[in-house]
Amino acid sequence: MEQNEDEKYMREAIAEARKALARDEIPIGAVVVANGRVIGRGHNLTETLHDVTAHAEMQAITAAAETLNGKYLEKCTLYVTVEPCVMCAGAIGWSQLSKIVFGAADEKRGYQKLAPQALHPKCQVVSGILADECAQMMKDFFKKKR
Repeated sequence: MEQNEDEKYMREAIAEARKALARDEIPIGAVVVANGRVIGRGHNLTETLHDVTAHAEMQAITAAAETLNGKYLEKCTLYVTVEPCVMCAGAIGWSQLSKIVFGAADEKRGYQKLAPQALHPKCQVVSGILADECAQMMKDFFKKKR
């Protein structure tokens, strides 16, 4: 997939992150794409749902599995604005997503530092797509909180 296509879908994930921001949730958004079509969307809902597992990736994976009427998401790509945490990386691995594309790295809680083997071995990872825009949204959110 060309970088332009990765940017196109990352912009969809950023739109989801803005929905989280509008709800005063940590602004992380995600979409799952199959065959050039968004089949699942999600944004953080941990505060709204009082559920620590309601991360953007989890919401998007659940929506995509429902769309496909199956639990495996082979030949699908997850776009997410921030590097997945260990919990989400586990779900990405179990769902057998073929590829993940993320924007900003999460140096403290990202899966690459804490559980680099969590993804399915065949899963392709692309990082840094629109990273500055994704990171800035997070920085601005936490600056307002402090």
